[in-house]
Amino acid sequence: MSDSKTDPKPDAKTDYRSTLNLPDTPFPMRGDLPRREPGWVAEWEDQGLYKRLREARCGQEKFVLHDGPPYANGQIHMGHAVNKILKDMIVKSRQLKGLDAAYIPGWDCHGLPIENAIEKKHGRNLPRDEMQAKSRAFATEQIALQMADFKRLGVLGDWDHPYRTMDPVNEADEIRAFKRVIERGFVYRGLKPVYWCFDCGSSLAEFEIEYADKKSQTLDVGFQADDEAALLRAFGLPDSQAAGASSFAVIWTTTAWTIPANQALNLNPEIVYALVETPRGRLVLAESLVEKCLARYGLEGRVLATAPGQKLEGLNFRHPLHEVHPDYRRLSPVYLADYATAEDGTGIVHSSPAYGLDDFNSCVAHGLAYDQILNPVQGNGSYAPDFALFGGQNIWKAVPVIIEALREAGRLFATEGITHSYPNCWRHKTPVIYRAAAQWFIRMDEGEGVFTRDKAPQTLRQMALAAIEETRFYPENGKARLRDMIAGRPDWCISRQRSWGVPLPFFLHKDSGELHPRTMDILDVAADMVEAGGIEAWSKAGAEEILARVGAAGDAPHYTKSTDILEVWFDSGTTHTTVLKGSHAGAGHENGPEADLYLEGHDQHRGWFHSSLLTACAMYGRAPYRGLLTHGFTVDSQGRKMSKSLGNGVDPQETSKKLGAEIIRLWVAASDYSGDIAGDDKILARVVDAYRRIRNTLRFLLANVSDFDPARDAVPASELLEIDRYAMSRAAQFQAEVLAHYEAYEFHPVVAKLQVYCSEDLGAFYLDVLKDRLYTTAPKSHARRSAQTALWNITHAMLRWMAPFLSFTAEEAWKLFGKSDSIFFETYAEIGAPDAALLARWSRIREIRDLANKEVEALREKGEVGSSLQALLTLAVAPEDHALLASLGEDLKFVFISSGVALRQAESLSVQARPSPDAKCERCWHWRADVGSDAAHPSLCGRCVSNLFGAGEVRQHA
Repeated sequence: MSDSKTDPKPDAKTDYRSTLNLPDTPFPMRGDLPRREPGWVAEWEDQGLYKRLREARCGQEKFVLHDGPPYANGQIHMGHAVNKILKDMIVKSRQLKGLDAAYIPGWDCHGLPIENAIEKKHGRNLPRDEMQAKSRAFATEQIALQMADFKRLGVLGDWDHPYRTMDPVNEADEIRAFKRVIERGFVYRGLKPVYWCFDCGSSLAEFEIEYADKKSQTLDVGFQADDEAALLRAFGLPDSQAAGASSFAVIWTTTAWTIPANQALNLNPEIVYALVETPRGRLVLAESLVEKCLARYGLEGRVLATAPGQKLEGLNFRHPLHEVHPDYRRLSPVYLADYATAEDGTGIVHSSPAYGLDDFNSCVAHGLAYDQILNPVQGNGSYAPDFALFGGQNIWKAVPVIIEALREAGRLFATEGITHSYPNCWRHKTPVIYRAAAQWFIRMDEGEGVFTRDKAPQTLRQMALAAIEETRFYPENGKARLRDMIAGRPDWCISRQRSWGVPLPFFLHKDSGELHPRTMDILDVAADMVEAGGIEAWSKAGAEEILARVGAAGDAPHYTKSTDILEVWFDSGTTHTTVLKGSHAGAGHENGPEADLYLEGHDQHRGWFHSSLLTACAMYGRAPYRGLLTHGFTVDSQGRKMSKSLGNGVDPQETSKKLGAEIIRLWVAASDYSGDIAGDDKILARVVDAYRRIRNTLRFLLANVSDFDPARDAVPASELLEIDRYAMSRAAQFQAEVLAHYEAYEFHPVVAKLQVYCSEDLGAFYLDVLKDRLYTTAPKSHARRSAQTALWNITHAMLRWMAPFLSFTAEEAWKLFGKSDSIFFETYAEIGAPDAALLARWSRIREIRDLANKEVEALREKGEVGSSLQALLTLAVAPEDHALLASLGEDLKFVFISSGVALRQAESLSVQARPSPDAKCERCWHWRADVGSDAAHPSLCGRCVSNLFGAGEVRQHA
């Protein structure tokens, strides 16, 4: 007899539905995510979940994902959300692996982004003390706002103890890190053209440059030969031809504003140059460009002679404004340089050494002293007030004035407008220039500093390139990108002329410009001062006070205290030391690279990845990371970068309020982050549908194990029904795939496969087959407990698979299903190894079942059956398939969800389906000949009567 049912009286009104084991769970169908998620975030925080997770994994193998700090200057956007969610998913997947996977969030707090915000609000030229105070307060406010948004996204981390580059201990350790770089021989001071932003009022690093189209005027400008006879002799012509005409070396440039500061001309020694006779005089042009140039000038001409560039070395030409103003009565000598080419222009490059790195190097190599370099452009973008003809004018606005002056002087041969790619400040989105300035640099190649104590065995470039070879890249193409950048980059300019940042704590002799001989001791003092009182303590201290600490107070009148700061990339680039070995000592690996992984957008190959690599190599001779992972930018469905101006952005705050942060997380997980990540309302709507399918599957699993106690009810693996063993084996196979993807930091294949697993492996097959056994057999029967055992194990596994990305949902389900306080205390489920033979056997059964389903569907479309249970199937199968299907015996009809299956052998597979002539059981809905065989229960079939009131049916396979 049934262990829970009583024999109802035969009554037409008997409710047999109440005798079914219908699923039951408090896990709701609707997630109601926007309303409920904030409560879960608060619960995690109130319970100190992150701290408890660290305690639970204490002593286990570490996994270190070091957080690349976002700037503390504004509300987070979807790009921030993508970045933080990716990091969270990786950390959680490693936590579930059993590793001690800490996550310390951080913020970049110094530099221009903060200063710009302060200047917009309070104006420029604030006193240094006021700028620092307002910047610190502003950054503190922004961190609190961003932190709340990151928590809302379900990101678990040490939010009570984040790192901030403006914390005094981090600022101090940065100075100590800088001292180590000096000791290794990499720091020097030099006059050199560096990128300069007029809006920043400071130099910029390579990392801070982006390119955009710019409209410029091209100029072909003539420089008159100072010695006509010498020029003719260089071309092999007699001196007698010198009379009667002037000769000009014609240059082509897109930077008219540099012409007034010209100091030389560059020709390529290998290029053949022509001396061309024209109505405007004799012109020196690259031979291969003569025709194009004459066409551009509207001139006819003939080549008088040719000569290689090396023959013209040392010739002098007059500045184009030589006759206009006495200050321009100077000569431009010809220097030979490989960077002069005949690809376009004239083949001759005009050289203003203050405004071009190649020009600078060429002129210095040919003996031009630093104090002879003309540098009239000031830091604000205007010529010096006393600069002849153009004093006080902004260089961009002066371009038409310069062109007109050249035209009036008779030296302008052509000008036209072009649009070309031009370097811009990536903060202000405005054009930058190269500008010579005395700056501090980290050298990439050979050299040694005054205070070198532990010289590195290789150059920084050599060490960095070697370190790249030891680093794993996700995706792999990031390796070539970073390697190419390191291979070709110039020395790193690390000084900035700003207020809000870690100081370059130097004292320079007022006459010689040399560093104080006690510089290394001064660095120690500076670090101690900053650790005690922040960078403000150093800024406010006078020279005498500081030098007294190193026993050199008497030197104060002879030295100037530097007001430069370290550029912000040095701040974040040294967090492998200042954070992982400093403020959060022990958070990184003690030996070898401090972090297992750095993860940022692909633009950080030139940013944080780059600066971190250089600082770590300079300090330790290796990279600070074992792996680098890059993700793309957020774009709309048309591939356009999300922006406020286009109105195509997806706001994470509004999306969380409307759909829930879980949908953002699933969207990120489902996207291939190796490229740009597309999102808009339509895409998110599809993500919502995917979430519902996964949630509904999870709800079915939870509902059908609600009365299952594994300690009491679990069926040993050897006693499970065959289809249940298959389901377990398929879950084990799927888990192996999931964990392999997680190991490679891949999420979108997991999401795609999980959806297929839920819809096809579970929904369309296993759970579909299982419903009859779950609902109709006796509650405690072996058949039902076998199914529940499999479902219980699959649910355990599935919650862990989805927890890294569907964190809220997994945690919600775990509260109803698990024993511990959080799913994140758990490790991946132990569900055995896949059984290859069993998987192959049931894979073939499913193939045949799919074919049968198509035939049944054809009957349904004709209206001949209402459901597959009304159909009777005849399967004609090959001998091997016949043996396979026959082995299931009476359980075959349950697998095919039909009321009967007949088998016959044939050479090829075919299926016939027809409606059953029998009656439908009111309880199980099977169409059977024995419906009504028990007079007491005329609407039930024999097996339902047995399941309710007798010994119950026996299932062996399904």
